[in-house]
Amino acid sequence: MAKKAAAKATAGGAAEATLSDRAYGDLEAMIVTLQLPPGSAVSEAALSQRLGIGRTPIREALQRLARERLITILPRRGIIVSEINIKSQLRLLEVRREVERLVARSAARRATAEERARFLAMARSFEKSARSNDEATFMRVDREYNELTVVAARNEFAAGAMTLMHSLSRRFWYIHYKQAADMPRAAKLHADVARAIARQDEKAAAAASDRLLDYIAQFTRATVSADA
Repeated sequence: MAKKAAAKATAGGAAEATLSDRAYGDLEAMIVTLQLPPGSAVSEAALSQRLGIGRTPIREALQRLARERLITILPRRGIIVSEINIKSQLRLLEVRREVERLVARSAARRATAEERARFLAMARSFEKSARSNDEATFMRVDREYNELTVVAARNEFAAGAMTLMHSLSRRFWYIHYKQAADMPRAAKLHADVARAIARQDEKAAAAASDRLLDYIAQFTRATVSADA
């Protein structure tokens, strides 16, 4: 009986974790794509009903989003989707540059043969999206690339730092890319990093990462004049 109860509890915990992950993924996508716009108020109850997921997984997902600064939880006042601030975004990029260089270099050193093949395929996809100016493909491959680099780097501390920054960066891009971004250039710069990692060239991967962050910082500053 004890074993059955333990097994049932374990299964229940796994299911809860899966629902929490699903809730996080859905809510993160809604925030990044502005279905939940900056400054909007949300509630556990409304989100639970909207997604068809219980309030406990929703609460866990919201706590994770708060750690990533995508939402702000105000005790006894509610939950607010975080505003976007250009100065904060530039400070984020200062940190992201250093961590992303480390991640690119580490991925070039530690990626498995299978992961290197995936990086090469991603480079080709980035280049294809650049030629066709395919924004949807670029954003999909970019997310896959971000996820694979932190796995291939095999550094849990760098992975944690990158996870905190990726969603904020993707949301900023989604809001402003039509006004200020050169998507084909961004895609080609991503392809350069992916190819260097696939070649196991640490120096080239770090340099390509710096060129990518140079462009992202340039794009970020350009949004000021684009919004004026």
